[in-house]
Amino acid sequence: MAQRTGKLPLIVAAGAAFIASLDNLVVTIALPEIQRSLGTDLAGLTWTVNSYTVAFAVFMLAAAAVGDRIGRRRVFQAGVLLFTVASALVALSSSLALFAVFRAVQGLGAAMLVPLSLTLVVDATPAAKRAITVAVWSAAQGLAVAIGPFVGGLIVQAADWHWIFWLNVPVGLLIAAAAVVFPDTVVRGSGRFDGVGLTLLSGGLLGLVLGLLNGAEQGWLSGPTIWPVLAGAALLIAFGAWERRVPRPLLPARLLRERGFVLTNVNALLLTAGVFGSVFLLMQFLQNTLRYGPLEAGLKTLPWTLLPAVAAPVSGMLAERHGTRPVMVVGSGLQAAALVWFAVVVGSDVSYVALLPGMLLAGAGMGAFFAVVATQALAFAPREDEGLASGINNSVREIGVMLGVAVLATVFLSAGGSDTGDGFVTGLRPAVWVGSALLLLATVVAILTPPARVRDDQPAATGSG
Repeated sequence: MAQRTGKLPLIVAAGAAFIASLDNLVVTIALPEIQRSLGTDLAGLTWTVNSYTVAFAVFMLAAAAVGDRIGRRRVFQAGVLLFTVASALVALSSSLALFAVFRAVQGLGAAMLVPLSLTLVVDATPAAKRAITVAVWSAAQGLAVAIGPFVGGLIVQAADWHWIFWLNVPVGLLIAAAAVVFPDTVVRGSGRFDGVGLTLLSGGLLGLVLGLLNGAEQGWLSGPTIWPVLAGAALLIAFGAWERRVPRPLLPARLLRERGFVLTNVNALLLTAGVFGSVFLLMQFLQNTLRYGPLEAGLKTLPWTLLPAVAAPVSGMLAERHGTRPVMVVGSGLQAAALVWFAVVVGSDVSYVALLPGMLLAGAGMGAFFAVVATQALAFAPREDEGLASGINNSVREIGVMLGVAVLATVFLSAGGSDTGDGFVTGLRPAVWVGSALLLLATVVAILTPPARVRDDQPAATGSG
């Protein structure tokens, strides 16, 4: 395969990863404005986040397989264009239903472009430079997470929430055009992806989320609660049965038999659920209760979102010396401590100084955890399954975001939470306590995870637990 040694392939791939990751978090700071604009309640507001994450999580598992069959660049460009068009349609949405549908389409585009952007740029890079290429690509995603709330606040303050999505359009068109720098690789004999399994998994997850949200509003024994939950559970059971009989399953049994791989992903699921479910509510708390403007709220979360940029490289060095497991334990524990802190101090008149220790703990813990989680997951996977293992780990984290937002919003509503003032605190405190419990459980799982195996071709960071 021809390799491009210039910087353009990396710029294109990193730019694509950046805009997709930015959209995963930038919208959180605009949630109060979106809620007022669309005239929805908090339960409806969860779909502005979850419609994106469920599509991103589920379809990412199939994107690489589709790219292998019909052309990686072709699928990447299609994903970028789909993401771009959907961004414009989200910006034009005048109702929650349209917003959620087009956010799901946007998530589908992101699921196509993110994994293939990495595959394409790695294939286009000489072997000696691949480590730094992957590091830069990953740093682009980290930068998007770090500046997402600030960028969102700046845009909402200067214009309105629609421009968060309009700005994707020129960038997306430019990336799609520049993608011609990559060869359109087709992998012969790559087989078929599991479309039936994909449908069963996505339907099952949607059913569970819908039932959770309906339960808080309409009662736990009501039809709109019970039927989606039962349907979702049935689809997930069917997914498990189907996966055992197909030749190329989404979740191969050999990976599920690897205890370290399973526990690493359970840890990731619990952690992302607790953290991002809490972020969904805390970003609204800063504006609805403490009355910060969007830009001020974005600025005041920078200690939380920027600290991972410092903590991640330090954590990587510690992992090289001591192994990934201790770093995972510390990262999970710090974030658990952060949510406990928030649950204790939140109130309608809490000062920013009182919130700051929680933000610093959360930022340090996030940097530690995300610096090593992918490395640890891959350390437990056979060499031939590394690509699939990476996709599963990424998808599990997105599913955690989706479930966390749904579960903590359900707790918020069940506790009698309302949109403003003391009413918001009434629902926020028990919800964040639940998030804390998820993080404490994640810490226990991290402790129980066996040491990662040493492989001759892996760095020491994956070698000892």
